Amino acid sequence: MQMHLATGRPAFVVALYELLNPIPLGFFVAAWIFDILYMKTFIQMWNDAANWLIVIGLLIAIIPRVINLVLVWTGPGYPQSSPIKIHFWLSLIAIVLAIFNAFIHSRDAYAVVPMGVILSTLVVVLLLLGNVQLALRERTA
Repeated sequence: MQMHLATGRPAFVVALYELLNPIPLGFFVAAWIFDILYMKTFIQMWNDAANWLIVIGLLIAIIPRVINLVLVWTGPGYPQSSPIKIHFWLSLIAIVLAIFNAFIHSRDAYAVVPMGVILSTLVVVLLLLGNVQLALRERTA
């Protein structure tokens, strides 16, 4: 995987971060796909599944962000425009949007369609953008 937190950090914490960091993206992409399926079919099952995926993705997404917050922002050695810090901010914005998306999905199923799909799309785009910029900047470094 990636080695951006490995320098001078506890191995268990780095391993936990690297293990949990990509998991929420999978949950949010699956929720996005289920939102699109619900928008096309209006079968209640897709909306319920998307709601559960968003909530589980949020629960798992919090742990890597807290580890990132403690290790990167309190320790020396990372400049202001560090890719890991940009990744943190994009992920944090995506998590805030996903929280709003969870509230949208708690409504009646027919009220979810326009806003739920938009928020799911924004969450996925922000997470992918953060991961791509992190991978490209580390590759050039």
